[in-house]
Amino acid sequence: MIIRTRAYARAGLIGNPSDGYFGKTISVIVPNFSARVTCYESPRLSILPRRSDPLEFESIDALVENVRLNGYYGGIRLIKATIKRFADYCREKGVVLDNRNFTIEYETDIPVRVGLAGSSGIVTATLRALLSFYGVEIAKAIMPNLILSVELDELGIGAGLQDRVIQVYEGLVYMDFDKRIMDEQGFGKYESLDPALLPNVYVAYRTSLSEGTEVFHNDIRGRYNAGDQQVVNAMKRWAQIAAEGRQALLDGDRERLGRLIDENFDLRASIYKISAGNMEMIGMARGCGATAKFAGSGGAIVGTYGDEEQLARMTVEFEKIGVAVVRPRVTA
Repeated sequence: MIIRTRAYARAGLIGNPSDGYFGKTISVIVPNFSARVTCYESPRLSILPRRSDPLEFESIDALVENVRLNGYYGGIRLIKATIKRFADYCREKGVVLDNRNFTIEYETDIPVRVGLAGSSGIVTATLRALLSFYGVEIAKAIMPNLILSVELDELGIGAGLQDRVIQVYEGLVYMDFDKRIMDEQGFGKYESLDPALLPNVYVAYRTSLSEGTEVFHNDIRGRYNAGDQQVVNAMKRWAQIAAEGRQALLDGDRERLGRLIDENFDLRASIYKISAGNMEMIGMARGCGATAKFAGSGGAIVGTYGDEEQLARMTVEFEKIGVAVVRPRVTA
């Protein structure tokens, strides 16, 4: 039996980066891109590399460019860590896995290191394949915690639950990570919303700005843990923005949602150091009349726009600076 699974890219529509700080967010799946895993029984346990995981290069410059885009281990470390964490979880829960080996292959077209959840996409698709292969069931609300632990505990990559929740639930999801809720049940309150509530949404991205989530988040985490009031207050406001954004969606108030999206980024710019390239994307989108904020941790933005003419104009302007624009086709 051949098992095929996938996980889509995502964009944090509003409220991020408060998901890692007991906040609230709304996230949307971006089905234009996905990580795909194929799993089948084999005599030995094997992980097959893809083209982004080469061990031979045409030149030293080619090696440097590959490392810049994909890191030192590509997706292989993510898959190895997922398998290890899955096995540990099963042992912890008393789940006995049958004595079979498998081969895993993966592919991904999620733009790398631009905050569209490419890493967690590989982990999510791999976990889905392992669950199917061994016939193991894990509650939907628990799966994001397990996926997060792969990167956070096994690999030491700073991350939050938002990406994993939306990649498990898909569609459009409002997430409440209030500390009381997290302490009581071990996971947040996740509410799937009707994607039909969304106004016109775009995602724009460029790989030349890639810097990696684990790098981007470190200083803010330190300031938050030290009780820096500016950072603490910003996290509280982002949570409020998400709650207000949820209500705006339910009310069909697209103008208010747009204002909240812009506020989300403006607040971020008040405490983060934003690169010139990222600011250029935000400014260009807003200059075309669209709203704009980071989809994740920089390198990609998300926002709302009015009509097809506005989207076409924005696409042309972005092409001039090497930025691609896509329109997510979100379904429940």
